[in-house]
Amino acid sequence: MTNQIESILIIKLGALGDFVQALGPCAAIRRHHSDARITLLTTAPFIELAELSGYFDDIWIDDRPAWWRVLTILALRRRLRSGRFNRIYDLQTADRTSFYFRLMGRPRPAWSGIAPGCSLPDPNPDRDRLHTIERQRGQLAAAGIEEVPLPDLSWAQRDTGDGAALDCGFDIAPGFVLLVAGGSAHRPTKRWPAAHFAEIAKRLSALGHQPVLLGGPADEAATRTVAMAHPGVVDLTSKTSLIDIVTLARAASGAIGNDSGPMHLIAAAGCPSVVMFSSESDPALCAPRGADIEILQRASLDDLDVNAVEAAMRLR
Repeated sequence: MTNQIESILIIKLGALGDFVQALGPCAAIRRHHSDARITLLTTAPFIELAELSGYFDDIWIDDRPAWWRVLTILALRRRLRSGRFNRIYDLQTADRTSFYFRLMGRPRPAWSGIAPGCSLPDPNPDRDRLHTIERQRGQLAAAGIEEVPLPDLSWAQRDTGDGAALDCGFDIAPGFVLLVAGGSAHRPTKRWPAAHFAEIAKRLSALGHQPVLLGGPADEAATRTVAMAHPGVVDLTSKTSLIDIVTLARAASGAIGNDSGPMHLIAAAGCPSVVMFSSESDPALCAPRGADIEILQRASLDDLDVNAVEAAMRLR
């Protein structure tokens, strides 16, 4: 008679910053269930990160179908049930994923999360007042996992050779500083003015640090403003993968950016970082964590002076 391999599902759909902060819990689950087969249910942008982490044996993609797409919901239900999971860790803890608990049928697997009726609920009534990392640590402690590390992206580093040049294909001089001038497209008040980024880019150049802009298609208006104002900037808007960003962060002298997913990646990679928050988000609940991170907050980022940002920089 052979022992059946334990089957575990972790649910973490996004967004990027939340996914990065869930990597510590994923590592803890992998360690706790060292002999299990672990499946991750996530969204398409995070496949490469998930594959490189080594935490998961299988990765399933959830396109988060609208509730009225009945056939797609039924297909998702079939897939979830086909996994025959012994235990499910819902790290998304949203209404959507609590609904997935109901899709599992009976008998339901052991479920860690906040779904009504689940067997391993997070009992803390104040969980929504906690930072994401403390909230997830409390959830896993209730499921029997006591040690949960901070996110560690050492496995995501590309080979940078002798350090003189990056193997991710970008012609950048050593000592560069990353600038993340974009952010949530539907929350523009989370962005420091692009003109301020242009000014900090000029000051960095004067100090001998090449400014390097990062961003996606939704950030092009902001990054174009910075690049046009200062021709010494290297503009990598829409040219980097998530792994490229981690690689760049490991080689950079520092980073300055808005509260955004890329800044979570950069900070978790160990890059000295200045992260700027407006009243739109609360750093006590969601700021990147790490040894060399400076958080600056103003009710309006229009009121955050360039001198204050320059003074907060800790370049290596």
